[in-house]
Amino acid sequence: MLCVVAGCSSAVEVSPAPFAESPACRSVPWPGKVGDAQHVATTSDSAAVAAWGDPAIIARCGLPPLGPTTLECVTVDGVDWVVRSLSDGSAATTYGTDPAIEVLVPKSYGPAPLQLPAFGPAARELPTNGRHCS
Repeated sequence: MLCVVAGCSSAVEVSPAPFAESPACRSVPWPGKVGDAQHVATTSDSAAVAAWGDPAIIARCGLPPLGPTTLECVTVDGVDWVVRSLSDGSAATTYGTDPAIEVLVPKSYGPAPLQLPAFGPAARELPTNGRHCS
């Protein structure tokens, strides 16, 4: 599993994405908070991962860019995101950026698109590849 809260620690366990060390991800401008959720520590020392709240909303920069897809694609504040349901919430991945950002949102926060405005500034900093929601 991608994330679990470490047993005795308050730090959220997060694995960096495959291209976390790309120049675009090394200085991602993560938000200070997401909705009412405050920034929390992660077990990773990578600047390309971050978490907020409990249960944690988790963001990772450095995923491979998404290709054409039939999954739901939404535009939030000028940023395109592909959204998919998970058993315990939902995930949103930037569409049209290279590398991509993934945001994992637990069910208790509602649908992922409600939390995506906080990630717009970070997503707009990434290089684009010309793909858009249609």
